[in-house]
Amino acid sequence: MFDLCVAALLLIPLGVFVAALLPVNLLLNKGPLFFVQSRMGYGCRPFMAIKFRTMTGASGTARGAFDALETERITALGRWLRITRIDELPQIINVLRGEMSLIGPRPDAYDHARVYLREIPGYAARHSVLPGISGYAQTELGYADGRDAFCRKVMADRHYIAHSSFGFDLWIVWRTLVVVLTRRGA
Repeated sequence: MFDLCVAALLLIPLGVFVAALLPVNLLLNKGPLFFVQSRMGYGCRPFMAIKFRTMTGASGTARGAFDALETERITALGRWLRITRIDELPQIINVLRGEMSLIGPRPDAYDHARVYLREIPGYAARHSVLPGISGYAQTELGYADGRDAFCRKVMADRHYIAHSSFGFDLWIVWRTLVVVLTRRGA
């Protein structure tokens, strides 16, 4: 119920950002305003996550599951959206659809997640709860680049699941606000 109430309230800022970003996107970020990608959700089922687009289109070979982020593809507007974490705001629609929670393990791209299921011990346990817009691994570890960092992310997600409570979720909300306000976005 908490997720639905907060997500419903966040529809107002989402509408404001959509209205503000539409003209800016036309000038600085040519292409669609939204990025929709298949992600692995609860029970390892796919769903379509919605974000503000922050990168140019990929040409050629797609990034592999353990490859570094293609930072050269991040646009000027996209960099600001990522640092402020505003790029994640459209995922409140996924929360309202019941595909995500406000707090939980971040969902990975579906094709990458299939690799992680085979190669990372304990990865499947992350899918026993709804994925979240923010989570313990994001606030404490940041972006996971490479296999070792990804394994630490999985351990943090499993810690969250094992100790999940409304109080822990509120603490993660607080930590998320600290990350956003101190501009520690990736």
